[in-house]
Amino acid sequence: MRSIEAFRNRSYLLAAVVSAVLGFSLPSFAQDIVVVGNARGDSDVIRSYFSGTSPDEIEKGLEALRNSGRFSNVSATHEKGRVVIHVAETNLINRVVFEGNSKVKTETLTSEVRTRAHGSFNQTVVQQDIARLLEIYKRSGRAGAKINYRTVQLPNGRIDVVFTVEEGDKTGVKEIKFVGNTVFSTGRLVDLMETTEMNFLSFIKTSDVYDPDRIASDLELVRRFYLKNGYADFHVVSSDAVFDPAQGGYVITVVVEEGPQYRVSNVDVESHLPDIDPASLQPYLRLSPGDVYNGDAVEKTVESLTREIAKKGYAFSQARPRGERNPAAQTVAIRFVVDEGPRVYIERINIRGNTRTRDYVIRREFEIGEGDAYNRVLIDRAERRLNGLGFFKKVRVTNEPGSAADRVVVNVDVEDQATGNFGVSGGYSTTEGFIGEVSVSESNFLGRGQATRLSVQAGQRARGVSFSFTEPYFLDQRFSAGFDLFAKKSDAYNYSYYSTTSIGGTLRFGIPITEEISLAPRYSLYTTTISIPNDSNRPYNDCQSPLPGYTPGYGYIYAPTQADLNVLYNCQSNGEASLAIKESVGTRLTSLVGYTVSYNSLDNFRNPKNGIHAQASQDIAGLGGDSRYVRTTGDLRYFHEIPFVDDVVGIARVQGGNMFALGDYKMRVMDNFNLGPTLVRGFAPGGLGPRDISNWTSSRGNSLGGSNYIGGSLEVQFPIWGLPKDIGLRGALFADAGTLWGYKGQTNFSDSLYGVANLPCVYPYTAPTYGQGTCIVVSGDKAQIRSSVGASALWQSPLGPIRFDYAVVLSKAYGDVTQRFRFSGGTNF
Repeated sequence: MRSIEAFRNRSYLLAAVVSAVLGFSLPSFAQDIVVVGNARGDSDVIRSYFSGTSPDEIEKGLEALRNSGRFSNVSATHEKGRVVIHVAETNLINRVVFEGNSKVKTETLTSEVRTRAHGSFNQTVVQQDIARLLEIYKRSGRAGAKINYRTVQLPNGRIDVVFTVEEGDKTGVKEIKFVGNTVFSTGRLVDLMETTEMNFLSFIKTSDVYDPDRIASDLELVRRFYLKNGYADFHVVSSDAVFDPAQGGYVITVVVEEGPQYRVSNVDVESHLPDIDPASLQPYLRLSPGDVYNGDAVEKTVESLTREIAKKGYAFSQARPRGERNPAAQTVAIRFVVDEGPRVYIERINIRGNTRTRDYVIRREFEIGEGDAYNRVLIDRAERRLNGLGFFKKVRVTNEPGSAADRVVVNVDVEDQATGNFGVSGGYSTTEGFIGEVSVSESNFLGRGQATRLSVQAGQRARGVSFSFTEPYFLDQRFSAGFDLFAKKSDAYNYSYYSTTSIGGTLRFGIPITEEISLAPRYSLYTTTISIPNDSNRPYNDCQSPLPGYTPGYGYIYAPTQADLNVLYNCQSNGEASLAIKESVGTRLTSLVGYTVSYNSLDNFRNPKNGIHAQASQDIAGLGGDSRYVRTTGDLRYFHEIPFVDDVVGIARVQGGNMFALGDYKMRVMDNFNLGPTLVRGFAPGGLGPRDISNWTSSRGNSLGGSNYIGGSLEVQFPIWGLPKDIGLRGALFADAGTLWGYKGQTNFSDSLYGVANLPCVYPYTAPTYGQGTCIVVSGDKAQIRSSVGASALWQSPLGPIRFDYAVVLSKAYGDVTQRFRFSGGTNF
């Protein structure tokens, strides 16, 4: 790439040639200037830098030659009445090479340097390039990097410029200190930050790299956290980052002033708008007298008031909070003042910097558009929404004057970031054993803001494939629509004497009602195929289909001698599937419509410490298909930090469900709730509730499920002291209680399985079958409370969540199956 100066020099040369061709001559004083030392540069071009031969003119010409970058040395002497210009030409760069870089790509380094091939070599420019390259490595977590350069001489005055890079070890954030904090510990504040400290996981994470922009964003999170908890006077006094060579990383020191915690003494609305009664705006207030001051609630109140007033025709109105602090009483009176704002219109919204994301994906996050009344509250809200999308590294919304006094131009500057993900995961759970998954996902598909995901699972006892697609703005409205397609097969194992294959899909919608409440309607259509394996490894149906030479005792019909009727050698002793399961064998189509209403006020969805997450769901099967029932479930979880103890969170959970058949439909085992450790830890999958105990020689596998359940749990999660918090390893103590009851299925299967109508019950080991019989014996079908206590280890690792539970059962019912250890989790690697 030719430099601007090279182009300029060639222009001078062209001018000289043209002058010669046209018969013009250079100025007469040029005859008194002699150029020596030039091999490539034309003498006339060099002389053109001088406007005369006076001392000042000569000095200005020399300075211009030096600034051209074409000469390493320039000087002038007077000899025999003439001015002699002595020049030493710089070398012409053949190519620029980088050696030793592996953490930063060569393309990235090349784009940052001004030293380019085909340009003139300039030592000052090279030194400036080195400074820029070191800054790049500094932001990449390699502050100890060293960069030198050398030149390789080539014929005809050309050289290669070689930058030699010693990247060194990673130099991230070694320590984050907070000074001045007494209410919240340093550990609690560091948990709020995206920036983390270096530890043994640093080789796979980048959050410990020192980034000034990220630190600034983190401190804003800390500030909002204090404001949310009532500390209205909080501010960050200073933030200092110092590289410590001894530790090999940065030490960040943040000095804060917390101030007192304020409570709200009074909240009211003052309206300066006609026809707007302040009392009509009271329902939109998010704060009440006696509450702890909450900056987030104030912000949401401003947004709610502004939107509501705009609906009433006051497009330029704004609600502004005013707080009157009483430091002695540590209270604050909040007044929301509603005024008519300046009549300013949005002339234009400029979207800049988006190389991938479509303009309309950004524009739809604004509740106002070009030509609408300008409202700063709604602009700030749009900026927060854009930052929350996860599509951009940074978002900045600014204003500038428009073409008239009542016009404003809104500039939206964004920087796209990668939103695709290829994942390979592996994990283990008690129900599915070892399992692996390969997935491809994209949260900003084709820059349209759509989310897609394709995954393939293969495991010890389960395998399947699924695909999902979500459009977040369906029909240009602020609600989502999407669909899921799936096919999954689960094999029989110790706790389940049957295999299932499910194939189908779900059409779903997401409708936000408020900031915390949402409604999600859905429609699902799928087939479920039930099969019972019957071989020497899993002889779960050999009472009906004996395995010659293997099945012990064939019942009355197959018994060659009376001795073979001994119940110890009966076909049920090796694990026989219940008659209720056998009656469900085959393929059935389920068509159901349902919805979920959710409430979410969690402070952090991934690692909540305060707030509530509740949801109620209902599904109605019977819009065609073979199943006809109504299923209703509810789940509420409450999170709250334990006072006076750092980073200890208490969790209370209540859950319950009910289902019933429609018309004369007979509920199947697969329709019922089949629960275990998800209700009460310490029980095996399907290990509590109604069970078929006809096969009393086997203690597992014949869970029948129930139509009602209720459960509750208390849990305390805490850090494991002595370990860095960034590792994400926590402990927990829990107590669970719950019950499952209400088996609604058949108990006499003489008609469906044996083809004999109205046959009285024949129980196992009795004449005339001496086998499985025609009826089942149901146990545990009462609302009897099961309970347990235990401890857990939780690792929210960068590779995925992992949980290990150890539970001791305190109470159970006859036939229940317990399981003390439970492990679940997955990893991305």
